[in-house]
Amino acid sequence: MTRHIRIHEVSSAEPHDPLRLSDTNVSLFKSGMRRLASGVTVVTTAHENKQYGLVSTGLTSVSAEPPVLLICINQAATSHDPIARSGRFCVNVLRAGDEALAKRFGDPAQRSKRFLSREWQTLATGAPALVGSLASFDCIVTRALAADSHTVFFGRVADVRLWSEEVDPLLYWDGAYRQPE
Repeated sequence: MTRHIRIHEVSSAEPHDPLRLSDTNVSLFKSGMRRLASGVTVVTTAHENKQYGLVSTGLTSVSAEPPVLLICINQAATSHDPIARSGRFCVNVLRAGDEALAKRFGDPAQRSKRFLSREWQTLATGAPALVGSLASFDCIVTRALAADSHTVFFGRVADVRLWSEEVDPLLYWDGAYRQPE
């Protein structure tokens, strides 16, 4: 199931643009974004018989009919090109207590161990779905837009798994993983 997704370029501000962010504003932007609590996900894909994945908070629901979501992936991430080439990904919503897994998927030194010690299944697209996560959204890429350092991948949801009735998410804010109190 190899599909090559063409990534469309989104124009960015020109250097002479008066609305272009200064270095100070970028720092303030990052500080402000740290105040936004986000659910933590592991985004996975499979390409050429190899599994890839990364930890992410960059997920948004786009549409319910049809079900579409988007993910934002840094173009330097090792999972970026496999997602673009395979045309598929699975977003796995982590639960409280999955901090070690999140750290493993966020640490390049742990790349070879990311899919160990947990159960993974494939759903409709063949991307790895984490058994026991709060939810897994198995998606087919329908559009990709390059935006500065990242690519925004739009995914039509092909399958959803709610692995448990419990809803106890792992959150990320102010630079740390946290659990709801």
